[in-house]
Amino acid sequence: MARKSTTQRVVISTIGAWFFGFLIFFPILWMVLASFKTELEAFAIPPSFLFFHWTTENYATVQERSDYFLHAMNSIIIAGGSTLIALLIAIPAAWSMAFSPTKRTKDILLWMLSTKMMPPVGVLVPIYLIYKSFGLLDSRIGLVFILCLGNLPIVIWMLFTYFKEIPRDILEAARMDGATIGRELVYVLTPMAIPGLASTLLLNLILAWNEAFWTLNLSTSNAAPLTTFIASYSSPEGLFWAKLSAASTLAIAPILVLGWFSQKQLVRGLTFGAVK
Repeated sequence: MARKSTTQRVVISTIGAWFFGFLIFFPILWMVLASFKTELEAFAIPPSFLFFHWTTENYATVQERSDYFLHAMNSIIIAGGSTLIALLIAIPAAWSMAFSPTKRTKDILLWMLSTKMMPPVGVLVPIYLIYKSFGLLDSRIGLVFILCLGNLPIVIWMLFTYFKEIPRDILEAARMDGATIGRELVYVLTPMAIPGLASTLLLNLILAWNEAFWTLNLSTSNAAPLTTFIASYSSPEGLFWAKLSAASTLAIAPILVLGWFSQKQLVRGLTFGAVK
């Protein structure tokens, strides 16, 4: 009887997981399908799910109107650059807070986290004026800098949590063997925290890739990433749903592929230290 109850529970849990997974994935599926429809079919009521005239005209139009590969390269450079710089800053900062804390460490961590609670629009005007004065508007360097600063509190918090799970005895043994702080970071701490570093890198990369507020307000053409590329298909004449869906599909494709192939490492990093 217990075996039957357990089997039923597993079946119900599996069906529920697939159901909620489909609900989460459905908007993406609908977007992909709409990208292969004509504008009239994209607006049709009732909508057609699979049985419609499939066309790749929207993708051809998007590529002719906008240079997708330029925007994609901007996204790769901006997201990758901001993520790497954030990690270079966050690793020693999280190490010092985890293994050499002071009485102000918790206050600093809470202050950093509180900066994420402030709406970005509250500092848009001063940052825009500073960028204009230093010639950083519509530049990759400017976007890398602002995205790095915006995501740095999250990166430090995540690495701090992972580093706290590493036994101090291992680091003390390395110090007794004559390891300097630099060698301790590079050869002892970093290899042990690879799952946490990988998940932090991936999450920060996704956040930077999807950032729209700063990229839309601080870039126009030269440094415009894929978020600006998508927004260009919203015009005063209205929304072109089929072309907007094609542009959105092209924009999310690289990060979806990355997430799919790195999901095992991502889950391993997010559960790092959860089971003792």
